[in-house]
Amino acid sequence: MTVRGLPASKRRAPKPKADGTPRKKPVDWEGNEQAVVIRWLQGEKMRGQPVGELFDAIYHVPNGGVRSFKTAVAMKRQGAKAGVSDLPVRQARGGWHGLYLEFKATPPRDADLSDSQFTWLEGSEYEGYCAVLARGIEEAKAVLREYASWPRTKVVGQRQVMNSGTEWRKG
Repeated sequence: MTVRGLPASKRRAPKPKADGTPRKKPVDWEGNEQAVVIRWLQGEKMRGQPVGELFDAIYHVPNGGVRSFKTAVAMKRQGAKAGVSDLPVRQARGGWHGLYLEFKATPPRDADLSDSQFTWLEGSEYEGYCAVLARGIEEAKAVLREYASWPRTKVVGQRQVMNSGTEWRKG
């Protein structure tokens, strides 16, 4: 099996600390906590709770993480952008078009909001999306509960019809 393009026999062990002791494998606190939020949301859907309705509308944008240079370049070519929020919700509520939720781990394991993340949240709000930073599981749950409690946004007037593209409704 290869990791990051190298066979197991060619991979180097992590460089030891200055005192010679081995380094611990880094823990993805943010990713682990975000997975807990998604499992909770799925459970809320199964229990018939109002916030559970968001489970089918939420998804993860895989912008972070460690990957090879080749994969990173390919993702950038395909449209990956720095700063895009972790958890968009494709459900219009409370007069907003949808929700962009930037998730950080629970303090003290949280990270600062990067400039690109701040810019993405700011731009999303400008474009009519509810943009929120949540630090930790409980804050994310509170954000999702509040958003789910808002009424669905109503479309006013006639929608435009797209003439370009392939018609997908006819199968």
